[in-house]
Amino acid sequence: QVQLVESGGGLVQPGGSLRLSCTASERIFSIYTMGWYRQGSGKQRELVATITNGGTTNYADSAKDRFTIAIDNADNTVYLQMDNLKPEDTAVYYCNLLTITNDYWGQGTQVTVSS
Repeated sequence: QVQLVESGGGLVQPGGSLRLSCTASERIFSIYTMGWYRQGSGKQRELVATITNGGTTNYADSAKDRFTIAIDNADNTVYLQMDNLKPEDTAVYYCNLLTITNDYWGQGTQVTVSS
């Protein structure tokens, strides 16, 4: 069973930056997609950004021009650089790993944007 270990959440002021990281506990040799989703209080979980091991990215409109997703295939680690954060970005951010046969989720990391 693959586990996803997330780090990098925290409290930041509006306009600030955070970098989230997520590492899979095992090497993934098949085609896969890693990404980030978020769930604000009282809201449904939503896509933030995804990236394939081939480097193809997909961003939610709310993340375009502010967030950057990157992947390190050697370590099965995905990063989310978040800049110009806004209060509406406050949420629990979840890492996801989607392979041909399985769908894995991390436990989530809290991001709070507040002055």
